[in-house]
Amino acid sequence: MKAIVKPKTKIKQTMAERANTLRAGVLGANDGILTVVGVLFSVAAATTNQFTIFIAGLSDLLACAFSMASGEYASVSAQKDTEQAVVAQESALLKTDWAGERQAVIDYYVARGVTTATAGQIADQLLQEDALGTVIRVKYALKKGHYMNPWYAAFSSLVSAASGGIFPLFAMTVLPVGWQWPGTIVAVLLSVSLTGYLAAKFGDGLVKTAMIRNIIVGIITMIIHYAIGQLM
Repeated sequence: MKAIVKPKTKIKQTMAERANTLRAGVLGANDGILTVVGVLFSVAAATTNQFTIFIAGLSDLLACAFSMASGEYASVSAQKDTEQAVVAQESALLKTDWAGERQAVIDYYVARGVTTATAGQIADQLLQEDALGTVIRVKYALKKGHYMNPWYAAFSSLVSAASGGIFPLFAMTVLPVGWQWPGTIVAVLLSVSLTGYLAAKFGDGLVKTAMIRNIIVGIITMIIHYAIGQLM
């Protein structure tokens, strides 16, 4: 039983943390692309001064990257605090309601096709070896002493948001003047298609739907900000 149960928990938690970091990265890249192109289109529609366009885009890229990073840090830190509170709560319950905690472990295995008698034996053995670790695993899919790392998510968002914003910034400020607008549009559409694809893959979603949704959002973002720039 020991060889069957514990490795599954370790794999599950490792994949969960990795998925959270990847999620933060994909969302950060997508936000970086859309926020930077929004500013670029607004400013470029209002002025042809390349330096002004570049500074506006670069400033927004940096602001978006650090904003995403701080947001992810706060979000994952809150999640970590919740996980730690749950562990503390279960630790107290093991002292005051051992029978209830044992029943929770039994129910977990019964729900997976194990007979009640066998589930009781499994519960007794696991609780004897690591009571707290067993309870938080079967009730919350947590691993004792292993929590989400807010710094990983923050760094992933910082790098990905900055990387995503580079594509439209490069296209709008480095390409020849005649290619700036079409080049930026193509760069944005390709970039958001990629983030939609990755988001669907990491989240087990529909790839085509995610890509189309991101493309539509990208197009709408460019149209709105171009109109704002024209009004200015």
